[in-house]
Amino acid sequence: MAFSAGFHPHPKISYANAAPTGTASEAEYFEISVTERVDPQRLRSALDEALPLGLDVLEVVEAIPGSSSLADRLQASDWLIEFAGTTVEVLADAARRLLAEERVEVTRVMKNGPRTFDVRGAVVSLVASDSPDGGCAILRVVVRHTTPAVRPDDVLTALQSVAALTPPTSPLVTRLAQGPLVTATATVTDPLAAGQDVDGT
Repeated sequence: MAFSAGFHPHPKISYANAAPTGTASEAEYFEISVTERVDPQRLRSALDEALPLGLDVLEVVEAIPGSSSLADRLQASDWLIEFAGTTVEVLADAARRLLAEERVEVTRVMKNGPRTFDVRGAVVSLVASDSPDGGCAILRVVVRHTTPAVRPDDVLTALQSVAALTPPTSPLVTRLAQGPLVTATATVTDPLAAGQDVDGT
């Protein structure tokens, strides 16, 4: 692994768009600089073995010189939000109300104090359905990465604002994917796919 120069060297690792605290994720990405060329599969095995149980390295690919950066490819996230005790009809109605708005602002406390920003502009799609076992209602949310980043809790705040959606228990949130956004289909594609352009083609 490559390290920075100076009196206090640090490993050259870059994390892009980490998931918010309190959410699960199946799609986190980071870049590692190395001092010599290594076999991606050997590196994946070594990293996976060194990590705690439950943190799994699924794929390692070599960065292609001249291609778009990893951060540029992470244009959107696909979130799954599980609502126990909420019917799919209520959830679908709240989603329709939010999508019908041109702008929905929320306020979040940040490092420099409260900041108000638009959530609706970042939301690409909202789809409500029942879980396969029928135990809860599910909301699939595709959110475009913006500055500041619109997080799942911001979407929940917006749903409460426009439709008075108040789940009886805290929803469970999992990021299923992040990568290039295909606007026409409101889908998120693999950012590590060979030949992937920034626009997802």
